[in-house]
Amino acid sequence: MHLRTKIAVLAALCCGISLFSQSEKPNIIYFLADDLGYGEVGAYGQEIIKTPNIDSLVERGMKFTQHYSGAPVCAPARYILMTGKHAGHAYIRGNDEWRERGEVWDYKKAFSNPNLEGQRPIPENTITIAKKLKEAGYTTGVFGKWGLGAPNTEGVPNKQGFDYFFGYNCQRQAHNLFPSHLWENENKVYLKNELIAPHERLDSSLNPLDEKSYDKFYQPEYAPDVIHEKALTFMEHNKDSSFFLYYASPLPHLPLQIPKKYAKPYLDIIGNEEPYIGDQGYFPNPYPKASYAAMITLLDQHLGELIQKLKDLGIYENTLILFTSDNGPTYTGGVDFEHFESSKPFTNGAGKTKGHVYEGGIRVPFVASWPQKIKEGSTSAHQSVFYDVMPTLCEVAGIEAPNEIDGISFLPELLGKKQPEHDYLYWEFPSYKGQQAVRIGDWKGIRKNIFEGNLKIELYNLKTDIEEQNDLAQQHPEIVERIEDIMKREHVPAANERFKFRELGDP
Repeated sequence: MHLRTKIAVLAALCCGISLFSQSEKPNIIYFLADDLGYGEVGAYGQEIIKTPNIDSLVERGMKFTQHYSGAPVCAPARYILMTGKHAGHAYIRGNDEWRERGEVWDYKKAFSNPNLEGQRPIPENTITIAKKLKEAGYTTGVFGKWGLGAPNTEGVPNKQGFDYFFGYNCQRQAHNLFPSHLWENENKVYLKNELIAPHERLDSSLNPLDEKSYDKFYQPEYAPDVIHEKALTFMEHNKDSSFFLYYASPLPHLPLQIPKKYAKPYLDIIGNEEPYIGDQGYFPNPYPKASYAAMITLLDQHLGELIQKLKDLGIYENTLILFTSDNGPTYTGGVDFEHFESSKPFTNGAGKTKGHVYEGGIRVPFVASWPQKIKEGSTSAHQSVFYDVMPTLCEVAGIEAPNEIDGISFLPELLGKKQPEHDYLYWEFPSYKGQQAVRIGDWKGIRKNIFEGNLKIELYNLKTDIEEQNDLAQQHPEIVERIEDIMKREHVPAANERFKFRELGDP
């Protein structure tokens, strides 16, 4: 265990936080939205999209204002979450489609050949949150999008500590919310949907203003709803034992797809709008703004139904609920990020949100609720990050966190005790031309375009410049030097050639 983690655990114990007995161990629900922006939740300032259940969770729990993803895109964020290791130490540091297998982006070939599906697998000996919680007697389940190991490999959820899995194994397959199939554990489950390859555009012979032109993109079985029902059933089956439910919803990630009944309420709110015909690489949609808003509201509805199920089963009082997003919002595929101010109060749009280590790409909404443990209506400015979740949940479960992790438990913060702080937070991302970032207190250092030979560090004071517009590097060379030292120290060359930074001296 890293020295920082040991100090955190000792400090927590000294503050009077006791470990829970087996009979007292709470259920844990970790609800992860997909590409949900900081500004797309009512409690975080959204004024158009309705999120009553998330907002209610904020009222009943603790709202974090400085919580971060571990990475600005899907797979590395999920790996960092599962392992407690930051991107400079992680095995998965970017999206890796494992292309050497063949035509992995050919959706129809992948349908008939599962060996073309899924991402590069994490190693079999990876220590995950699920494995640790199983040690503590928890029943573990994951529902939604996995993305950390293809079918028939050591990376599938059932070999990484999860007793039950239902959802998308593959991130690419999740580019269709009416898919032909999902996975239940290691078995393929076929849905009553036509096989349509993601990224298909609207037929040029059809009238884009005629809603019927889009009918083929609406199928009988909507994956988020099918997955959701399985999660509710998991809770019913395990109501008498402690469970860990990792709910990795595919919403509101593109494409813009949602049953018309959910979008209908927003048609009046949004009004007439231009259709999206699929020219940016995702399925077309007759009313993109209404559909996107409805996808987020359905995400919110799913959370509300989980909470109601807890209450119906009589286990709500003994359940810790954590809600967040895997990274910042998208800026393509028909999503109107300006209309919804998706990254408010951060800078919006391409280059500043998903895929980038600016605040809009990695700072995410985060809410924690635990009846009679977490103070209702409280707000935390504690700087926390995905790699803190592993030690936090280990402490909740009454077990020691693994050695060689980078996180600090934020359980003291949840319980209103003295909270150890990070000396700094670290990110790196070997995509979008290569990036690194460090946060020290109010200071944020960013290095971008590394693969083009740029090693210059931008410096921002987030207290006075939340939009990261005023580079203060020349005025504060001593802070830049500290950040540069951290970047050098925390970056360990990746095992995967795809994630290496030659410009940083990686062999």
